[in-house]
Amino acid sequence: MTDSNQPRDPQAPKGRPTPKRSAAQSQRRSVAQTPMTRKDAAKRQREERRTAMARQREALAKGDERYLPARDKGPVRKFARDFIDSRFNVAEYFLPMAVVILVLSMIRVASLQNVALLLWLVVIVLIVLDSIVTGFRLKKRLAERFPDDRKRGAVAYALMRSLQMRRLRLPKPQVKRGERP
Repeated sequence: MTDSNQPRDPQAPKGRPTPKRSAAQSQRRSVAQTPMTRKDAAKRQREERRTAMARQREALAKGDERYLPARDKGPVRKFARDFIDSRFNVAEYFLPMAVVILVLSMIRVASLQNVALLLWLVVIVLIVLDSIVTGFRLKKRLAERFPDDRKRGAVAYALMRSLQMRRLRLPKPQVKRGERP
C-alpha cells in the first residue's frame, strides 16, 4: 500500500511500467561504461556535432524545414527564398560577368579596356536597381502575406540569396523560374 503523500522515488520511471531487471542492468552498464575522461568526452561531442552538421547539410540540400539552421527557418524565410528563386535576378550572373569583364580589361587594347570599364559600371548599376526593385516588391508581398509575423531581416536575407548563382544556393531552390511563390 502506497500513501499518496509519500514522495516518489526520483529514479523510478514515470508514466510507464517498471523495466525488467535485465533491461535495467544492461542500461546501467552502458551508462557506467561511457568514457568519462575529458578527451573521450570531447571526441564524443565532436562526433555528435559532425552528425548534426551532416544532417543540417542534407536538410539544406533537400530543403527539409526541420533541420535547417535558424537563419533559414520559418515561413517568412521560405517565402523570401521562393520569391527570389521564382524570378530572374541580374545579380546571380555577377560572377560570370565579372570574369568576362576582367579578361577584357587585361587585354592591352585601350578601346577594350574602356568597354570593360563601362561594363563594370553598367553591371553594378543594374544590380543595384534590380536589388532595390526586388526589395520593395518583396517587402510589399511579405506585408500582405504575413501581416502579424516577424519579418525582420527577411529582405536582406533574400537579397543575399539573389547574389548567389541559382545552382549554388542553399537550401536548394524549391520553385521553378516563373512560378508564383
